[in-house]
Amino acid sequence: MSEKDMLKKIFIYCALFFGGLTVANAQTVEHTFALGDSTFLLDGKPLQMISGEMHYTRIPREYWRERMKMAKAMGLNTIGTYVFWNAHEPVQGKYDFTGNNDIAEFVRIAKEEGLWVVLRPSPYVCAEWEFGGYPWWLLKDKNMKVRSKDPAFINAYQNYMIEVGKQLAPLQVNHGGNILMVQIENEYGSFSNDKEYLAQNEKIFRQAGFDGLLFTCDGPSQMPAGYLPGFLPAVNGEDDPAKAKALINKYHNGKGPYYIAEWYPGWFDSWGKPHTGSNADEDAKKLDNILSAGISINMYMFHGGTTRDFMNGANMSRTEAYAPQTSSYDYDAPLDEAGNPTPKYYKLRAIIAKHLPAGETLPDVPEKKRRTFGLEVIKVSGVANLFSNLGVPVESEKPKSFEDLDQGYGFVLYRTTLANAISGILKIKELRDYATVYLNGKRISVLDRRLKQDTLQLNNPTANSVLDILVENNGRINYGPYLTDNRQGITDKVTLNGQELLSWKMYQFPFATTTGFKYLPQQNEPELQPALYRGTFSLRTTVDTYLDMKTFGKGFVFVNGHNLGKYWNIGPQQTLYVPAAWLKKGTNEIVIFDRLKGGHTTISTFDHPVLNEVVKE
Repeated sequence: MSEKDMLKKIFIYCALFFGGLTVANAQTVEHTFALGDSTFLLDGKPLQMISGEMHYTRIPREYWRERMKMAKAMGLNTIGTYVFWNAHEPVQGKYDFTGNNDIAEFVRIAKEEGLWVVLRPSPYVCAEWEFGGYPWWLLKDKNMKVRSKDPAFINAYQNYMIEVGKQLAPLQVNHGGNILMVQIENEYGSFSNDKEYLAQNEKIFRQAGFDGLLFTCDGPSQMPAGYLPGFLPAVNGEDDPAKAKALINKYHNGKGPYYIAEWYPGWFDSWGKPHTGSNADEDAKKLDNILSAGISINMYMFHGGTTRDFMNGANMSRTEAYAPQTSSYDYDAPLDEAGNPTPKYYKLRAIIAKHLPAGETLPDVPEKKRRTFGLEVIKVSGVANLFSNLGVPVESEKPKSFEDLDQGYGFVLYRTTLANAISGILKIKELRDYATVYLNGKRISVLDRRLKQDTLQLNNPTANSVLDILVENNGRINYGPYLTDNRQGITDKVTLNGQELLSWKMYQFPFATTTGFKYLPQQNEPELQPALYRGTFSLRTTVDTYLDMKTFGKGFVFVNGHNLGKYWNIGPQQTLYVPAAWLKKGTNEIVIFDRLKGGHTTISTFDHPVLNEVVKE
């Protein structure tokens, strides 16, 4: 052994002993990733990123590697992902990077599969995700302004990013990892133009340990306001190569490299609106043109997955009414919601294969390990009426918002007693977002923020009638000018003929779990009251399947303790995807909450999704 090798070995062992390093860390290979005049440079050599967006939170952890193998087989060399603040800090000061939130493991698996990563912690993500990724508890402070220099917001943001940095900064390419570059903010030009705020983002990211290449991204019309001088300006939504290059040249001293951070071979769905998508042949032509021009690209989405729990967002603008998004985030992407390759997948794969260096070929497309089946009809064995499971209320003179009740998601039942027998106009001012109204236990109205409904005619109440208003957070706004106005529930007041109703009891149903409810055998249920329906089913082997929700009204489903997301009979989504990873051999449990329809006795399944059936309301 040479003297040089001996000294190197001594250094490594000293580092291991005194610094707590692992052998793997000591032997990692650091890379350089830099901006060339026209291309990205990895270790000094040109790299054209062919990237696809996948979100770890929308894919069961058990399937991360499988989905990445599918990405590699389509020809992708990079994965893009947001990092979701509200997933990692559900309660202020308490961080969760475990299970499906283990973003570091997601990145490491990508490295093992030969994929680079473009990281987008932002921390605002949009992404059709609840509150654009911001945690709901920020709204407990009525005066806080997100995406601003508000000290309270910046302090919370800094604390969070320090924790993200602990997880991910060591995985940057300049530290031997596979994270090529990191995005600060996200289409900020769609919201404001405060360059000081943007610069503060950079400082926070550097403080968190992100010492590699940073970039911003905006759509063409957003770039003047959203671009931070000195950084690479990636462009979203522009797939004309000449226009994309000209736009980046304009803001980047007349040179590249050129990166389309979001190219859309699909689109998302909103409740009550037709299913959207794109033409695969046209997408293939656009991709061919982009790659031929030497532009790096990120497909948004390559694989969408599912927005589970209560994490769907909503759009709203000065011209568009409140529009919550569906739980299915299939996105008409090349890889469908359950991870199956679509015809679009193969057409884009053929285009990428054309652009491989001479002598290189793509891996074979892996065969899916599980097939999708419809199961035998599942029978309901018990019903838990919500009004029979109210628990202890919070009492207040005026109704409290979700945030004032220290609740982020789910439902709140607001109850008051009408002392007098007075008919008239009942108005819920600033209803957020969806309410079913009951008088003495009988449903008398449905009010929907989408349809700008907040008023009903109250007829013939008797003295001391009980008025119940069950309010649901249908998804906080994730994009646009109303992002800062996102409190939920009854956020102002309730009036009857202009007179404010007081003395409220509030029963909270966050539905983080469905345990603790008292189930009774199926019997004659009160008319149109909300209830949980429980059933069990037995499996000899686990399979992917889809719940058929067409005969149900509006609610959500838990299977074996996993919240699969929301359903709503207005469509276009009429099924819920059940991943085999969340099923088990033997007995499985299903719990369905329905606030609109009752009397359910069975649940059926399909071997395919139904994502394109809108029902006239």
